[in-house]
Amino acid sequence: MDYRSSGVDIDAGHETVRRIKRLAKSTFTPGVLSEIGSFGGLFRLDTSAWKEPVLVSSADGVGTKLKVAFMANRHRTIGADLVNHCVNDILVQGAVPLFFLDYLATGRLSPEVAEQIVEGLARACQDNGCALLGGETAEMPGFYAAGEYDVAGFIVGAVDRANIIDGRSIAPGDVLLGLPSNGLHTNGYSLARKIAFEELKLGVDTHLPELGETVGEAFLRVHRSYLPVLKPLLGRSLIKGMAHITGGGITDNLPRVLPPGTAARVNRTAWRVPAIFRWLGEAGRVPEYDLRRALNMGIGMILVVAERDADAVGQALLNTGEANSVVIGDIVKGEPEVRYT
Repeated sequence: MDYRSSGVDIDAGHETVRRIKRLAKSTFTPGVLSEIGSFGGLFRLDTSAWKEPVLVSSADGVGTKLKVAFMANRHRTIGADLVNHCVNDILVQGAVPLFFLDYLATGRLSPEVAEQIVEGLARACQDNGCALLGGETAEMPGFYAAGEYDVAGFIVGAVDRANIIDGRSIAPGDVLLGLPSNGLHTNGYSLARKIAFEELKLGVDTHLPELGETVGEAFLRVHRSYLPVLKPLLGRSLIKGMAHITGGGITDNLPRVLPPGTAARVNRTAWRVPAIFRWLGEAGRVPEYDLRRALNMGIGMILVVAERDADAVGQALLNTGEANSVVIGDIVKGEPEVRYT
């Protein structure tokens, strides 16, 4: 026997690395000091750009959205989903991304599929000004079903200590500004897949008149990055807190940034819920409470700002190209929770 007969193809691994090198190198920023293939990635922090730099890190995955990618045999969007999700997670504390690492594990390595995934990673890293510093590709026969894989991302960013956004100053009377999502992002897919593929017996190529697109197109829309529209507002003391609306929806994510003695009051009618969420609720006969905890319902990021600054923040967002921000509620006295009205 040899290693290949046991299910691990070292040559496929080398071919994958060869394809990935070019893509990763296209994302390199001046801080990168190493090449793809090193045991560790080297990054030099430009201390002249920061007064008191604080590193901010996060790790995440794409969840069962991967199942839709497998069904559609479309893998170029998954990498972008992963990067943008991680970028948003550190953005809520005021950090901008420095570098990103990925972990791709599969039962049988396909250099073609791996290349498509990394294309998405590289494209999103470029868009967010983030270096794809390195990663790991693991071939584990017998561990994953044929044609399936899992992917995870790890991000490191930085923020000046004085500019950290931590929600401590949030107080009753502050305003909640909602920024729209562009779909399911990377959460709620276990529910969405059950409704579409198990209950309704639809395929990824089934066209939905209610949405004007196929199930696959709706479900695989890339998780939005909010860095381009929010970066100009960082460091200006206008934003008291931010919440990235992921698993748990507004219900579970907004309280994470609220200090003791404050609660969020959210007006459910302040924005029009996009068609994809209305369709899932009606087609699956899902109670509204469960929808709000599983899905973002059309709001992907929430900013908490002082009432006196709400107009200035709204105008700043408009100047960066975000024309659809909306006041969705306010902060009141209470313990950290969301109260819907």
